[in-house]
Amino acid sequence: MILLLAPLQTVQAEAPPAQPPLRAQYDWGYAGADGEGKGTLSVLLEPASGRLVLEIHGLGERLVLLSGDRAAGYRVQIPRRDIDATAPTLERLPLPFLPQLGNVEGLYRLLTLGEGKGVKVTKKDAKGPVKLRYAGEDDRRREVMVWLSRGRWELPVIPIPSAN
Repeated sequence: MILLLAPLQTVQAEAPPAQPPLRAQYDWGYAGADGEGKGTLSVLLEPASGRLVLEIHGLGERLVLLSGDRAAGYRVQIPRRDIDATAPTLERLPLPFLPQLGNVEGLYRLLTLGEGKGVKVTKKDAKGPVKLRYAGEDDRRREVMVWLSRGRWELPVIPIPSAN
């Protein structure tokens, strides 16, 4: 009896689809020990590179600017608190307005899926969360409540290559 053995073929798992860049704008509301406020939050994030530009405006002024990428690190500026800090990762920056997300992918999951510690989605549509609520602590360990309501939302359509 002769057995013919076929050469072993390795099966490669398909890579998960790349997360497309996201541009979005939200109305926000805030309540905490240091007061209340409302305004707009604008965000551009590219999960593949870790690039992030996030601005929070309220009362006719920029309250927070967060920018950077995975290669160069991140910088947050909060003029009212005299904060101008840089760090190699988001988790090392004082971000009093967001839950502990760790990285750009965490922020992407928060905005597209509503995932995050202390985050609750109160309204969603086919694109994802429309209204979110975050209850947690700020960087000074005081209770805060933040509401986000999605306004503008741009998730580019990535064409699927044809089989031709």
